[in-house]
Amino acid sequence: MEKKVKVKNLTKKFDELLVLDRVSFDVEEGDLLCVVGPTGCGKTTFLNSLTKIYKATSGEILLNDEPVDPRKHNISYIFQGDSTMPWLTVEQNVAFGLDIKKIPKTEQAELVDKYLDIVGLTKYRKYYPNQLSTSMLSRVSIARAFVTEPELLLMDEPYGQLDMELRFHLEDELIRLWKMTGTTVIFITHNVEEAVYLSNRIMILTNKPTSVKTIIKNDLPMPRDVSSADFVNLRNKVTELIKWW
Repeated sequence: MEKKVKVKNLTKKFDELLVLDRVSFDVEEGDLLCVVGPTGCGKTTFLNSLTKIYKATSGEILLNDEPVDPRKHNISYIFQGDSTMPWLTVEQNVAFGLDIKKIPKTEQAELVDKYLDIVGLTKYRKYYPNQLSTSMLSRVSIARAFVTEPELLLMDEPYGQLDMELRFHLEDELIRLWKMTGTTVIFITHNVEEAVYLSNRIMILTNKPTSVKTIIKNDLPMPRDVSSADFVNLRNKVTELIKWW
């Protein structure tokens, strides 16, 4: 498989505090890579370095063998919590990234229609965020991320505050869209079960200063049964790798 993302010796310091210590890994085209690690190990710092929100102290991040540049590359980001804009309708929220990228209005309309339909929000397109449930708000964020048909989607614990039933529903939604579009996804989570449920590969980070401990291939068949022996065994293996750093 083609290497979509190459991270080489990524290092990030805040003054004298070393947070990321020579992090190196590859992400293959079409991967859904889940990233887990001990609490406070710098998972969000790592993701913010990928998006250039933080400037790396040293090392390089390549996307399609070029230095990553959010102004040039088609990258989408789903944050923790609700990131919809309350003054925009559902369809305007979904179209926001298309506006920034100056996609022609006719093409915008077609893409927004397509992804509103995929996430089941077509009849709510004129609603505002304060009229929507938590599930619907999350689906707006998912549609907004996928509507630009990104080459790389970064997700930072997007379902961390949700109850279990809703989380599973939205995880299934993500898997369906990932399979449909072939988008390359890096998904940060503190929830080991979520990582095993979603991923085709799991990257485990060490405690600070953070480096890559190991990457595990996840070959469990989809849809995944969280009560199966294979699922539980992999979940326990990842948990132990995080626990003993």
